Amino acid sequence: MFKKILIANRGEIACRVAATARRMGIQTVAVYSEADARAKHVQACDEAVLIGGPAPKDSYLQWQRILAAARATGAQAVHPGYGFLSENEDFAQACAEAGLVFIGPPPSAIKAMGLKAESKRLMEAAGVPLVPGYHGADQDPALLKREAERIGYPVLIKASAGGGGKGMRAVFAAEEFEAALASCQREAINSFGDDAVLIERYVQRPRHIEIQVFGDSQGDCVYLFERDCSVQRRHQKVLEEAPAPGMTPERRREMGEAAVAAAKAVGYQGAGTVEFIAEQDGRFYFMEMNTRLQVEHPVTEAITGQDLVEWQLRVAAGQPLPLKQEQLRMHGHAIEARICAENPEAGFLPATGTLSVARWPAHVSFERGDVRIDSGVGEGDAISPFYDSMVAKLIVWGETREQALARLDAALRDTHIVGLQTNVAFLRRCAATASFAGADLDTALIERERAALFEQPGLPLDIAAAAVVAHTLAAEAAAQRAGDPWSQRDGWRLFGAATRRFELDIAGNHHQVLLSRHHRGGMSLSVAGQVLPFAVNSQGLERHELLLGEGMAQRRVMATVYGLGEKVAVFTAQGSALVTEVDVIAHAGEGSSEAGRLTAPMPGKMVSFLAQPGDKVSKGQALAVMEAMKMEHQIHAPRDGVVAELLYAVGDQVAEGSELIRMEA
Repeated sequence: MFKKILIANRGEIACRVAATARRMGIQTVAVYSEADARAKHVQACDEAVLIGGPAPKDSYLQWQRILAAARATGAQAVHPGYGFLSENEDFAQACAEAGLVFIGPPPSAIKAMGLKAESKRLMEAAGVPLVPGYHGADQDPALLKREAERIGYPVLIKASAGGGGKGMRAVFAAEEFEAALASCQREAINSFGDDAVLIERYVQRPRHIEIQVFGDSQGDCVYLFERDCSVQRRHQKVLEEAPAPGMTPERRREMGEAAVAAAKAVGYQGAGTVEFIAEQDGRFYFMEMNTRLQVEHPVTEAITGQDLVEWQLRVAAGQPLPLKQEQLRMHGHAIEARICAENPEAGFLPATGTLSVARWPAHVSFERGDVRIDSGVGEGDAISPFYDSMVAKLIVWGETREQALARLDAALRDTHIVGLQTNVAFLRRCAATASFAGADLDTALIERERAALFEQPGLPLDIAAAAVVAHTLAAEAAAQRAGDPWSQRDGWRLFGAATRRFELDIAGNHHQVLLSRHHRGGMSLSVAGQVLPFAVNSQGLERHELLLGEGMAQRRVMATVYGLGEKVAVFTAQGSALVTEVDVIAHAGEGSSEAGRLTAPMPGKMVSFLAQPGDKVSKGQALAVMEAMKMEHQIHAPRDGVVAELLYAVGDQVAEGSELIRMEA
């Protein structure tokens, strides 16, 4: 077994590998960029080596520097994690030539399966069913468009060298093809250095089911059952589960054996995933093979009780697979939710910022348990525009799918992140939809359940207001506990009631809330014209028991509240809210901000402008394309007008909030 390995990645996968290696008595070396100097994965390893600037092309994609770090630290093997260089055959070959073990498949297998078009041809020769499509080398745009017409719309354009939903577009009409093709090719060249694409029939209501395979150097290969990854946004996974709902033992064996045959056809070793598109009637088609460990591998670990990273290290060291196919068993049901820094209401636009608060439910790490958190960041860390937007993976396990769903809801309820936008509330709604709860799954689930997922009312105003008032009163009491009575701010009066005003901004709306203290004791809140008896039992500054109303109509709500300056984050079982407690005096004299400015919604790079000075444009018209967190995002006109000036050039880096285009009425 290895004595020391280098982890050529960052984030939660680097932390995960370091934890398993430590348990096995193996030392680890981290590599890091200037942006990750204090990152969690650096602290998790025994040694760490700086390899370059913040951008991946200046650090995590610089494999010569990674190999130099391995040699300098005496590492015997390199674990590539996923993403970055994990499926780069040149890197795998360079590791071998440097005398280092690449903890993954041989370069030949990466090459065979890394190009989608080539892998399709291999599978076709092996008799694996394929979706009708074009996988040829001729990339002439006119030919590609003709092939799309031959296949019949809708079609799917996919980067041949890609994965993770990058360089992928669904096209429903011929007039949309050319723009979609150009966008796919730009994303593909930026993400993979190769703009070749393939065209396939877009299967209606497909399920995305993948098989976890594992091969060793002795020629043995097994499948560790399946995962259903159908719930996706922008062709990227949101919720994953194992086993796949509705899977029969016969179909599981059929898909598993097909996946093993595919792996053996290329002499596969280590962890890999064979992905299939499945029709609602159970028919399935080979889609691609990911020649690495997958982000969603924890759900497989949860139902099998196996540590797949340990399997990787043992197989890479030349040991046989720990178990034979007939020894593998499934138990229970597991679901993973990807917690990302993004705004679901704005088309899942990535978000950046600092994790001012990052509180997780009670959990275990890296081992089988009811709740597990895999994360490469913690409270106080920043989510930058240079890397993927994933903050953490929340994995739950239950004896049944119903129990796992209940635990997922409770765990998401107890996940509190403040400082940037996340999809936590969206994930909770998604898991509660009739489609997901009832296992009516396909890749269009989010769109089909749009009414239940988007533009939902937030936390009721009276609960949010009561929580903010409770937090303010508790903070003032703590700060003034040592003072004399005349310095208190509780509004005490010798006779009569005292009324205090709170100015609150919630979800873009301003509300005035009145707190009245009565001379005979007791309080009441006036919210949106309704007066409610109010009481609170505070347990420190963060936990508050709110009592609203009286008699049989009284509501008792437990709230967790975090105050960050004027911002107050409220979390309850009913939902959450971010409230601004406005200091009227501090903001006196401030004017309203200019409306209708076209600004960058996140830090990124300008890819193209779709309008020029002098053009008349309409509200909602796409005017520019930005790239951030490896994805392209269109910027739309905030109002009707005329383009007066382009304030940046293609290729420029822009900061969040920067004005991109000056418009005139």
